[in-house]
Amino acid sequence: MNILIHTCCAPCLVGPNQLLVEEGHRVVALFFNPNVMPYREFRARLNAFKEYTTNQKIPALCDEQYALESTLRRFLDRGEKPRCHVCYEMRLGETARVAAQKGFDAFTSTLCVSPYQEHEGIRKAGEETAEQYHIKFLYMDWRPLFAPAHEEAKSLGLYMQGYCGCIFSEEERYNPSLRKKMQNTRRISVEGGS
Repeated sequence: MNILIHTCCAPCLVGPNQLLVEEGHRVVALFFNPNVMPYREFRARLNAFKEYTTNQKIPALCDEQYALESTLRRFLDRGEKPRCHVCYEMRLGETARVAAQKGFDAFTSTLCVSPYQEHEGIRKAGEETAEQYHIKFLYMDWRPLFAPAHEEAKSLGLYMQGYCGCIFSEEERYNPSLRKKMQNTRRISVEGGS
């Protein structure tokens, strides 16, 4: 199967790419992350993605546009929708559009490797955008790959970020009360099944 894999960062691509290739799929990695802020962080992740895909000979597509204003507007104008869900919809929507346009069989995302992401939100956004673009979304729970893939990424000297990407997640990283609030929100969401 020809699969377009949305890639949030190079370290999270390591495990899923290896697994999909071992299963016999043709994988192309897509870097589309307008949520990553500030600009220095965006460039660091983009450069690590390019370095890894080039060195590993992984076919890759890159959107190098730093869309700060439009992305912030989407986050701030989201109404009652959780911020992370807006981000999932934005990134998976573009991945689905590109996958459909370029004739891929399916798309997926390295977001599914992170134990810090809300997987039901990823699944929902993936399925909704798949339906919109008439293409298959492959949800894979790759969380068991997280630690070994990140160890391999460290051994390769890849840039390792310390937060999800947006300025809100960076604030949560340094503000203990916000971090605790976010952990409680995720726990309630998982327990509630949403």
